[in-house]
Amino acid sequence: MLVEILFWVFASILAVSALAMIMVKNPVHAAMLLVLCFFTSASIWLLIEAEFLAVVLILVYVGAVMVLFLFVVMMLDINIEEMRARATRYALLGGMVAGVVVFQIVSVIWTRSLGLDVTTGAAAQPATYSNTAELGKVLYTDYVYPFELAAVLLLVAIVAAISLTMRKRPGLKLQNISKQVAVRSQDRVRIVKVEATRPDAPSEESKP
Repeated sequence: MLVEILFWVFASILAVSALAMIMVKNPVHAAMLLVLCFFTSASIWLLIEAEFLAVVLILVYVGAVMVLFLFVVMMLDINIEEMRARATRYALLGGMVAGVVVFQIVSVIWTRSLGLDVTTGAAAQPATYSNTAELGKVLYTDYVYPFELAAVLLLVAIVAAISLTMRKRPGLKLQNISKQVAVRSQDRVRIVKVEATRPDAPSEESKP
């Protein structure tokens, strides 16, 4: 009974935070709401004894990916007023996507009418069960190609993010690798010979 209550509490928080994330205008606020979505999703995974997935979701996505999201949002210097002015341009597309999402949610809720029992929770596993080992077996055997494809997509996303931050703008300092490699020591260091003087030696002006 307690597990069901916690599930509905976490599910409600997740649904509200996800809805607020796509409705807010400030991208930083949207990133913070996405962090809340990750935490509530990790809590739901803990309820079904998927501890490894919950920890990875918090450490990787909240601790690393969301920090990168915030850095990218701050470096892109997004004009909030311009985004608000162009928001109505994509209203139709956003409505279509929202309709598809609502249809999927309703179809999942009404699966009971198809004769499927969705009231039973996950079966309890013995103490020696390792969901990390089971996840590794499935990931690197049945889903090895999708796993490699996801790695390639992440690489493309990294390259795209770097390309966006390296655009031309006033005051931007860029590296010229060819000039750095072709530099000579004579261009960077200049040896100047200075005559040694003693602190107690009389200066030229004090000499008679």
